[in-house]
Amino acid sequence: MNIYVGNLDYEVDEIDLKEIFEEYGTVGSSKIITDKMSGKSKGFGFVVMEDKNEATNAIEDLNGATLENRKMIVNEAKPRKNTKF
Repeated sequence: MNIYVGNLDYEVDEIDLKEIFEEYGTVGSSKIITDKMSGKSKGFGFVVMEDKNEATNAIEDLNGATLENRKMIVNEAKPRKNTKF
């Protein structure tokens, strides 16, 4: 399951994110989204967990949990809609 993790402190990195979610099960990957120009975090990322039950438990427990003085927003990632302007 692909999990969206938002409202992250800009200092949180992919290793931090992986370690947090590994408390709930096996993490396939973790990714912090960065600005293309500056390379700095945009304050959100994604975690992939193969086991749906583990992922669901992580979402339920971590949504609203505090990390680095910020309340995380954690939910199942939805496919990006194709938008044309």
